[in-house]
Amino acid sequence: MSVMMRFLGFLFALMTLVLLIGAAGVTYVIWKYSQDLPDYSQLQNYEPPVMTRVHAADGALVAEYAKQRRLYMPIESVPKLVIEAFLSAEDKNFYEHGGIDPTGIFRAAAAYAQNYGSNRRPQGASTITQQVAKNFLLTNEVSFDRKIKEALLALRIEHTYSKDRILELYLNEIYLGMGAYGIAAAALVYFDKSVEELNLQEVAYLAALPKAPSSYNPFRDRQRAIDRRNWVIDRMVENGFATPEQGAAAKASPLEVTPRPTGAQIFAAEYYAEEVRRQIYERYGQDKLYEGGLSVRTPLDPNMQVLAKKTLSDGLIRYDQSRGWRKPVDHIDTVGADWGEELGKVKELTDIPWRLAVVLDVNKSNARIGLQPARDKSGARSIEREVGLLPAEGAKWTNKPLTSILKPGDVVYVEPLSKQPGQFRLRQIPAVSGAMVVMEPTTGRVLALSGGFSFDQSEFNRATQAMRQPGSSFKPFVYATALDNGYTPSTIVADAPFELDQGPGLGVWRPVNYSGKFYGPQTLRFGLENSRNVMTVRLSHDLGMPIVAEYSKRFGIYDNMPPLLSYSLGAGETTLMKMTGAYAMIANGGRKVTPSLIDRIQDRYGHTIYRHDERECQGCEATKWENQEEPTLIDRRPVVLDPMTAYQITSMMEGVVQRGTGTALKELGKPVAGKTGTTNEEKDAWFIGYTPEMVVGVYIGFDRPRPMGKGSTGGILAAPVVRDFMKVALEDRPAIPFRVPAGIKLVRIDRKSGQRTSGGGILEAFKPGTAPPDSYSVSDFSGGGAPAETAPTSGLY
Repeated sequence: MSVMMRFLGFLFALMTLVLLIGAAGVTYVIWKYSQDLPDYSQLQNYEPPVMTRVHAADGALVAEYAKQRRLYMPIESVPKLVIEAFLSAEDKNFYEHGGIDPTGIFRAAAAYAQNYGSNRRPQGASTITQQVAKNFLLTNEVSFDRKIKEALLALRIEHTYSKDRILELYLNEIYLGMGAYGIAAAALVYFDKSVEELNLQEVAYLAALPKAPSSYNPFRDRQRAIDRRNWVIDRMVENGFATPEQGAAAKASPLEVTPRPTGAQIFAAEYYAEEVRRQIYERYGQDKLYEGGLSVRTPLDPNMQVLAKKTLSDGLIRYDQSRGWRKPVDHIDTVGADWGEELGKVKELTDIPWRLAVVLDVNKSNARIGLQPARDKSGARSIEREVGLLPAEGAKWTNKPLTSILKPGDVVYVEPLSKQPGQFRLRQIPAVSGAMVVMEPTTGRVLALSGGFSFDQSEFNRATQAMRQPGSSFKPFVYATALDNGYTPSTIVADAPFELDQGPGLGVWRPVNYSGKFYGPQTLRFGLENSRNVMTVRLSHDLGMPIVAEYSKRFGIYDNMPPLLSYSLGAGETTLMKMTGAYAMIANGGRKVTPSLIDRIQDRYGHTIYRHDERECQGCEATKWENQEEPTLIDRRPVVLDPMTAYQITSMMEGVVQRGTGTALKELGKPVAGKTGTTNEEKDAWFIGYTPEMVVGVYIGFDRPRPMGKGSTGGILAAPVVRDFMKVALEDRPAIPFRVPAGIKLVRIDRKSGQRTSGGGILEAFKPGTAPPDSYSVSDFSGGGAPAETAPTSGLY
């Protein structure tokens, strides 16, 4: 008995010693690894990189910008089904354990012992808390050192933060493949849905991804992805989060993934979105743009944007087709080869409604074509082959037989013929370029913008980046300067030869009208309506170019315009955006307008950090109606032009549309003012028109300036584009006349002489005390005293 007691005592002492040594060892390990543990308190103020989102005026998503596609979602907003799916897949005991799961550890240890020496990666036993520790504070190194640190951090994190906070961090940080971080971004990337819209099979698939996103790619490893998704569904049924019937139905459903495209989300808004991105980058820098989680509201009107792209494209195509057929896009071998595979290698433009096709055979009546195979959701080309017919009628615009312009193997663009299935029209990418800006005149908000025919072809934004001569579209600002300084619309100026000695070696400058003729004494209205160059030069010479340059700066057209007479005809370079903004100021009664593609920017917390509209609203703070006065907007923007002058120049530009160079818009049947512009040798064609509701500016020209051909004027090329846009944009809106400011007197005068008339004629706008007398004199400014460095330009229209 005593021997037995001594043995038991020895055994007890031995066990005690082992436990003490083990405890000491554990204590030492904890002490050793605790020395260089990362500071987990940083999780309290964690601000993950969040994508910047850009929205249109109606709330539609325009674009997303991010290095990591992530949207932060508070745990209170996460649907219960999503939480249940991730707990089933990753850590079913999450709400019971204290940071580490002993059952999981023993299971992983047994698997490690079984696979020892096989070079297989050890099985993980990490809880969600441990994954938070690893993802936020540690590396992905596979070692016992990292696992020990991970466990220690998990215990401390559990002691410091609530379970919901830990789960929130996990669900927003976890990488789920295809560039998506967190469940909110993954729902959009994989299914183009918000998290709240996901069904059982979709949340199960997302919960299957944390283990190995690349291994369960829905396109490369589809069956593995389905198997893993179904495994998660089984665990959800096993844990009581779904019924067996729901689980069976979810497992039987196909894995339908709808990848969300990157870049612009609204068709035709690529140039607009890129300009917004560039402005945010310039204002806040790269980190704020791609990681700051900004919410950007723009004034973009999606319907107007689509219309702007279409009408501009139609105008470019009209001009291009009038110049005839050039050549095919490419040529491929169709003999003894799969034409679809070869055609699939030719890069197509993805932002135009045309398709690439290869000519399989051709005769004088038609050409048989093979269409470029479409891409599936994974981006791979379809194996199906589609053929069609290009009849001679579809290439009629070329004015050439099909057999002379096409041969087998030629790659061309085609467009389906309406009401004729399987038949197509021949197309070609326009060589000429252009841009359109649609702006709200009272605020400068840019409602639509198109910077070219195809963003996929060229990202160069011709609305904001192309510096071009505005030609005669600058003339209204010369005439506005005159009206603001003592002239009236009926002032007579001689349209007669004008000479300017430019000094030694430079010769004499003799500006001429576009028609090459002179028209004698004429009113300012006649000069602007008919875009008379010589009258404009004579008027500018009398005013003095320094004051014209000062007005051009007021309107934001030029920063420092040289005081040269040639600049009165639009010889200086500026952008379409600046010119459209300048016209908006006239339409706004002479008050300053700043063009803007951004209405408001909010940071990730919802605080407004930028607002375009700086007008003060008095009375807008009231929380309820108590018979107080209506709120009023206080507009402190500077006045750049007398409101009466602004109306006078608007009335004169209404005449441009009714009787002058912009009659293409007359058919609209609504009050429209505007001005054409054409530069030397027809290198640039402009038209900027406006109503009380919108300003539309259009420019057309080659990127590398060269003549577009005789007759390629602003009235012929650009004005019809503005007309086609306004015809649709204003279709359901009433005709609104331009507001006549107080003090303006409307007097009936003869349009040609500028004198009063009792019958016929037109109603002319005059400031108080400036109505025409019964007789008049001709201003005959002979020239001669301009700066010697004045540069000549001629033929501007």
